[in-house]
Amino acid sequence: MNIEEFREYCLSLKGVHEKMPFPNVPDKYSQDVLCFYVASKWFCFVNIEVFDFCCIKCAPDKREELQATYSGIKPGWHMNKKHWISVYFNQDVLDKEIKELVKKSYDIVAKSLTKKEREALANSEE
Repeated sequence: MNIEEFREYCLSLKGVHEKMPFPNVPDKYSQDVLCFYVASKWFCFVNIEVFDFCCIKCAPDKREELQATYSGIKPGWHMNKKHWISVYFNQDVLDKEIKELVKKSYDIVAKSLTKKEREALANSEE
């Protein structure tokens, strides 16, 4: 998978928009971070230049199991280690599994939206 395929997949999920929220930070790596949002909350981010891993939300009860199963899944980079994981590309996590994990992250975040945001999402165009 490459950045274009990954981005296309993320944007295919209902109501998703993207943003590069850190253009003015001193760290070049962080400047190149692209975040994917559902409503006002992000569910995934990736560095568009390096494309080494994506950081996604994960159910706390699944996090340890995933990290024990895959060497390519680590604690979330710069995020709450209980709720976020970093999934490395081109390691032992298949692209199909990465997409499934991204979708689960999207679902977790979508469920946490306010009632108003969930209603707006449900009424948005496909």
